[in-house]
Amino acid sequence: MSRRPVPRVTDAPEPQSARQRRRQRWYFALMGTCVVLIVLAWNVVRLWSVPAAVAMSAVAAVLPPIAVLVANWGEGR
Repeated sequence: MSRRPVPRVTDAPEPQSARQRRRQRWYFALMGTCVVLIVLAWNVVRLWSVPAAVAMSAVAAVLPPIAVLVANWGEGR
C-alpha cells in the first residue's frame, strides 16, 4: 500500500493578490526610479556634466520596458 505524502501548509501556493502586489511594488519602484533619473539628469546633473546627464537619460529610457516585464512576469501561470 503506497501512501501519498501529506501536504503541508508551506506547500500551499502564494495567493494571486500577494504576487500581484509584489509585482506592482516592483513596477512602481522601477518607474519611480525612471522619473527621478530624468528629473535629476535634466535639471541638476546637466549643469555639471552633460555626458553624465545623457547616460542617466539612457538608463531611464531602458527602465520602462524592464518594469513592464517585471510587472507581467509569471502572469500566465
